[in-house]
Amino acid sequence: MPFNSPGYYIFFVAAFFIAFALEGRAKLKAWVILALSLFFYASNNGWQVVILLVVSTIDYFVCRLLEREDDQRRRKMLVLVSVCSNLGILGYFKYFNFFQANILSFAQQLGYQPSWVEINVMLPVGISFFTFEALSYTIDVYRRVIPAERRWHKLIFLVAFFPHLVAGPIVRASAFLPQIDAPRRLTTDRFELGLYLFIHGCSRK
Repeated sequence: MPFNSPGYYIFFVAAFFIAFALEGRAKLKAWVILALSLFFYASNNGWQVVILLVVSTIDYFVCRLLEREDDQRRRKMLVLVSVCSNLGILGYFKYFNFFQANILSFAQQLGYQPSWVEINVMLPVGISFFTFEALSYTIDVYRRVIPAERRWHKLIFLVAFFPHLVAGPIVRASAFLPQIDAPRRLTTDRFELGLYLFIHGCSRK
């Protein structure tokens, strides 16, 4: 669902009014927006929403361990687990087809005809954004810029938040996480600023 498509505008407006109706109930609103974000991704990518959940869950547990660990060597090993899992998943989906095609072509040039069944791996939309989003969170925890998030759903919210899920930008967890449960009230000035930024961004898109 591209950001400049009518379907996205309808979804965005519906999500906005749902969030507005839940004003004053910050925790419930966070859960509802998280559900809408996961629905948004799954409606376009089906089962691939599982990849997003797996990436985020690995980093959730890595960071919980990072926060309790004082040994620098072990902390680096934990970060390595996060880096390898994130970049490994990203690399598999982005480059599997490329390497498979080149290996097959090289084998044919040598006179071999591989008997394996060629696999076409579909690239999940926005995988670069949500893997680097999760990885940036881990790096911030490693550097002790922020504490590890204790609530799993808040980290999923950070990674899956639909306005930046499939096209960025990558936001810093230190700036975003405190806003999830924070009470807020919609004012005319905030609405006008938000509307201006939305229209300005869509026109540039």
